[in-house]
Amino acid sequence: MSEDPRWPRASDWLARGGGSAAGASGGSGGREHGGPRLVVVGVPLSRTSISPSGAHETPGAVRRALRRFATFHAGLDVDLEAVAVHDVGDLPVAALAGDEALTAVDDGLRGLPVHDVAVLLGGDNAVTRPALRTLLPDLARVGLLTLDAHHDVRGFHVGPTNGTPVRGLVEDGLPGEHVVQVGIGDLTNSRAYRSWCEEHGVRVVGVGEARAAGVGAVVRRELDRLAETCDAVYVDLDVDVVDRTFVPGCAGARPGGVLPGELLDAAVEAGRHPWVRAVDVVEVDATADPTGVTVDLAAMCLLSVAAGLAARRRPEDQATVTSIVTDASAARRDARPRD
Repeated sequence: MSEDPRWPRASDWLARGGGSAAGASGGSGGREHGGPRLVVVGVPLSRTSISPSGAHETPGAVRRALRRFATFHAGLDVDLEAVAVHDVGDLPVAALAGDEALTAVDDGLRGLPVHDVAVLLGGDNAVTRPALRTLLPDLARVGLLTLDAHHDVRGFHVGPTNGTPVRGLVEDGLPGEHVVQVGIGDLTNSRAYRSWCEEHGVRVVGVGEARAAGVGAVVRRELDRLAETCDAVYVDLDVDVVDRTFVPGCAGARPGGVLPGELLDAAVEAGRHPWVRAVDVVEVDATADPTGVTVDLAAMCLLSVAAGLAARRRPEDQATVTSIVTDASAARRDARPRD
């Protein structure tokens, strides 16, 4: 591709650290001017997958794909240069499986640079459990919102895998009532797993309901609801929530999922919501899609979260933030026991 100084590449933004061009509201943004701070971490897990996977190759593939994307988000009218980004590279976990892999992720995520939001590039979905409990350790006050075709509440008969993170987190102490699952597929789970979710208070929004109401709107609504009882929220973007037609690099995707643009709407809402502190993008196998379209979607998820984060600082979005904070404070006050 030819170079054009008037078309800055997202890959350069990530490599340089952002914050050097026009910001979200027309001024300067990024590190030098107190803009929002994003940290990016590659978590190349694949041996924790219940099916053969080359997802350990995906973080690097996503970084390379960023060269094909600009830093300007037309829909939000923001530039990613408003965001100070720090790419800390990949954790050395590609060769690990089981509990050893989760412990290594726990250890690797300690001591990250100061940030407003962390984005973790998988790798498979096993990353969600150690990432949430390390980055947001007060589990009783944390919420989890997943965009996923699956409940991820399998048993541990073969150890921790990409099919067990939600069950594992609830067993670790995350209240089931603080878990929301959006986009659950119609024929991708068992009755036993749905019953487990019901017994533990997990809120489920199926793919049909989510699409009918608008995936972005549902995510925004559910994040606002979690903000009433939680101090912070972790968002899991499992790309297999998307219709299989569009994501050949997702082994778990099936026909009937959400559209790529709907997942990107969810990513924007995650970045924009003031309660969201961490997001993962998982379940893309870069080696399984010769077209590269699945990796491109994962890259766009990263950029969409960053664009949403840039939009947090605009005056019109600050008004929304103030409203959310006020409403959440009122809900907590009303929920306190009275003498």
